[in-house]
Amino acid sequence: DAHEKALESTVSALSGGCRIIVDVQMVESGLSKPHLTANGNTVFCHVSDQDVREEAIRLGLTRSTMAMRKAKNAMDGSVIVVGNAPTALFEVVRLIREEGVRPAGVVGVPVGFVGASESKELLSRVREVPWIVTRGPKGGSTVAVAITNALLRLGK
Repeated sequence: DAHEKALESTVSALSGGCRIIVDVQMVESGLSKPHLTANGNTVFCHVSDQDVREEAIRLGLTRSTMAMRKAKNAMDGSVIVVGNAPTALFEVVRLIREEGVRPAGVVGVPVGFVGASESKELLSRVREVPWIVTRGPKGGSTVAVAITNALLRLGK
């Protein structure tokens, strides 16, 4: 499922060299290096950063949540890709609604039975920012990579 402006907005941002913020390193690893280089995109993944780990422990939150909070100031105009962690997607939606971040688009396809469907349903109700989601528990890093690489290719 996709927001009516998802393709236009994400392809335009990606072809213009926007930042790409991902929830896990597996997504980062799968993105097409030639397309990223050609467009001038930079990929950010903070889930393994030491400060993210420490803050997650201190606050009793997931590293995925804290990683998205750390990326907040880089989100405007970016493309956010969540393929693994529903908590990352919940946080992205919170940042959009409560803190006014405005990414060019969100690819929200976390996989699983705990929070995945709910996080994608919540994203699909967002009107302020274009999004792409899978419905139900299906998704994952490979799906996130496939969607993002297709969007990168469309921008050529």
